[in-house]
Formats: sequence, C-alpha cells, structure tokens
Amino acid sequence: MKQFLEVGKINNTHAIKGEVKMQLWCDDIDYLKQFKVLYMDNKGEKQINLLSVRAQKNSAILKLEGIDTLEEAQALKGKILYCNRDDAKIDDDANYIADLIGCYIVDMDTEEEYGKVADVLNYGSCDIYDMESQGKHSLIPAIPDIVKEINTEYQVIKIKRMKGLFDED
Repeated sequence: MKQFLEVGKINNTHAIKGEVKMQLWCDDIDYLKQFKVLYMDNKGEKQINLLSVRAQKNSAILKLEGIDTLEEAQALKGKILYCNRDDAKIDDDANYIADLIGCYIVDMDTEEEYGKVADVLNYGSCDIYDMESQGKHSLIPAIPDIVKEINTEYQVIKIKRMKGLFDED
C-alpha cells in the first residue's frame, strides 16, 4: 500500500500573498483540513506545513508555510501534493482509491476471477470500478447489491454477479 497519497494538484496562484489554488483529488475540503503537513513528493521527503485551507468552488485555496509571494506561489504551479495516510482519519468502511486499484474482482459464490480494478470513476451517484480483463474493460457499479466484500489487504473485491453486469456473449 502506498504510504503517501495524492490529495491534489496546484493549478494556479491566488492573490499576491503566496496562496495557491489546488484542484482537489481527495473526497472534499474537510478531508484536506485535517492535515497540518503535506508533502511535495510521494516518498514523504519534502514536507511543507499547511497553514490554512478554504474552499473555492471545486478547488481549495491553500496557504503553505514559506510561500509568501506571488513568485514563490507561481513556482509551485503543476506540483502534486501528498498526504501521509497515517495522518488521515477515514471511516472504517471507506477505502482509498489507490488501495482499490489492482484488486482482483472475484465472484463471491464461485470464486471465479473476472479481472482487476484498473481505475475508480465517480459520476455522482456511486463509485464505478473500471475492471480490466484481457485488454477488455467493464464498468461495475460499487453498490451494495453488487459489491459484497472489499479486502484491500489481500487485494480482493468479492461481487455478486447480476444479469447484464458484463456483456453476455
């Protein structure tokens, strides 16, 4: 499992005092607000203190320690910020997308392996697992009627196959 997870990408500056605008890649602004420290790399070697976070439409405005001018903020454009999963609090039944990608999707009754999660999409109502098997992709809604068990430690997602879930030959 990845220790340092992407929370967003700095895509612009905000005002003239060094604030940056970040596209959120995490669930919401409240998730981001729980951190005091973020990281400029995926290994946790370049930490930066997070002084403040506020929402702006679908983005976040961040004030980072040591970034006090427009020029310093501009130098961060395009950078991805990471959090340490040990610093995060998530619901017991929640999973990180990074942990779901690569999981095997298996039939809960027959143990037949259907494929692996290539990506997790969300268009509003629920997450959708993009499953890849032999170069072919299928979309699986992550709803309780279908997804019965998720075990990211063993990289297995057990599903109840429903008629029409996969293209029938």
